[in-house]
Amino acid sequence: MDTVGPYNRGFREFTEAYEAFGFAQIHADAVPFLPERPGLVLDVGAGSGRDAAWFAERGAEVIAVEPAGAMRQGGAMLHPSGQIRWFDDRLPALSAVHRLGLAFDVVWLSGVWMHVPPDDRQRAMRKLATLLKPGGRMVITLRHGPAPDDRPMWPVDAHEVERLGLEFGLSLRVATERRDDLQRRPGVRWQTVILDLPDDGGSALPLLRGVILRQEKAATYKLALLRAIARIADVSPNVARDADDCVELPLGLVALYWLRMFKPLLERGLPQMPERSGAAPSSAREPFRALGPVAAYELRPGAVFPGEAGDAMRRALADAARTIAQMPATHLTYANDTPVFPTAFGGVPARGAAFAVTEEPLWTYGVTRVPLPVWHALLRMSAWIEPMLVAEWVRLTLGYAEKAGRSINAGEVMAALRWVEPERDTRLVRDLTLRRLAAGGTVHCVWSGRALSAGTLDIDHCLPWSAWSCNDLWNLLPTSRAVNQKSKRERLVTAPALASARSAILDWWADAYRNDDALRVRFAEEVRTSLPVAKRTDPDPEEVFAALEFRRLRLHQDTLLPEWRGMASAP
Repeated sequence: MDTVGPYNRGFREFTEAYEAFGFAQIHADAVPFLPERPGLVLDVGAGSGRDAAWFAERGAEVIAVEPAGAMRQGGAMLHPSGQIRWFDDRLPALSAVHRLGLAFDVVWLSGVWMHVPPDDRQRAMRKLATLLKPGGRMVITLRHGPAPDDRPMWPVDAHEVERLGLEFGLSLRVATERRDDLQRRPGVRWQTVILDLPDDGGSALPLLRGVILRQEKAATYKLALLRAIARIADVSPNVARDADDCVELPLGLVALYWLRMFKPLLERGLPQMPERSGAAPSSAREPFRALGPVAAYELRPGAVFPGEAGDAMRRALADAARTIAQMPATHLTYANDTPVFPTAFGGVPARGAAFAVTEEPLWTYGVTRVPLPVWHALLRMSAWIEPMLVAEWVRLTLGYAEKAGRSINAGEVMAALRWVEPERDTRLVRDLTLRRLAAGGTVHCVWSGRALSAGTLDIDHCLPWSAWSCNDLWNLLPTSRAVNQKSKRERLVTAPALASARSAILDWWADAYRNDDALRVRFAEEVRTSLPVAKRTDPDPEEVFAALEFRRLRLHQDTLLPEWRGMASAP
């Protein structure tokens, strides 16, 4: 049944009705339970934007989700605010919101739950619960009474909401008494239900802790699998596909990071299992050995391996994918012996003149499924989880060496386990810009708008390298040395400052990358891997910029970097 169409057709009437009363009148029962400083708010079914605007006025950053396009556009015009970002998404999946990787202080559903069919409500609650921060709060207003003829609605019940919340780690804070409808519609009454997330919301952290510290390990395979997934969550989260109660990852990407982790260890001869079983993973066969000249950090999405190196890469990924599916993905289990990360090997891409590490061939190798609570814990806390993984990996390696009568030190193992990123490299974009200047072209600083010369040019990581080691083309922008090396240095651009540079950034992307065939392909592949955009061949520039804004918001949430407020803060 169409629950969205009526709001598109009658958006003017609905907007007028919603705006007739203020937030404090409508939500008098909820206001005492809302945080003074709401932080990050998800408003599901935002309608005219009345509630989103109330939160924004109190300093919150708001993701306003509204599936009715007419309501969404009208709300954005009625309540213009740089702190409200409108999003086209809907329950029960909220797939687009989940791709953002954000955790919310408040999840807000006003007059929405009655539009969710009963068969979809368990899934909807699961999706909502996994979007809350620990200590976060979900507020749901329930409409009781007869449904209008023009809009599909189903009966709601506070006890049902409480029961569903409990299934996913939420505790009932309060269910208010029913109140009369302010619009005086016959038989309609309203009730507010508030749920809290008191801990990690799905026992994800205890599970991860158990895998890292307590599960029996005959080799370092389980740690390698978990670390590979944690790395994907940190640097390539947009490859994940929504699959109801989990996300799916391309097994080829898990295998790629597996190879990247084991390569330095095996090159140093560091044992990864008891020597009686063989000191090297079963995936370290001839194709893996043929990758000897390739540096570990070159094993990354977007890399291209020509000729024999490409064939070795193609086959080494297949060996690693089979090993992962047969070994750690099978034996890393819950207490009932069910695999935590069910994995199915698919196949091997056909041989070609070169092997490009892009999504299509990586999905060919198969699929790894990650439970939603675990995925969201890794998205938010990989910076804390990874050191535990590395420490346990060091302990196991030292233990295997000791039993074999070998003497190695922890520092050597730590050095091999260090995830080496490519150097902070802006040469390609710098050379491109210098060639343009030498040919008589004009290049402007994206932040100040001033014309640049070869002497004043610098290349800025829009999202700072110190917070996120990302040399992607979309993140590299021309700026002046004075801005990049002084006022903006190691600071995260604020949302208003980024918005003010929107036109300049879009123009730079178009001129520098999207008009060059080779760079356009690279630009698109990097965007699809690292930013929350739709999986189309050539991402729309406006969509890429919106995704950049969301990635900035996630970094702000995760790192608490000092902020740069734009040229107003420059000396």
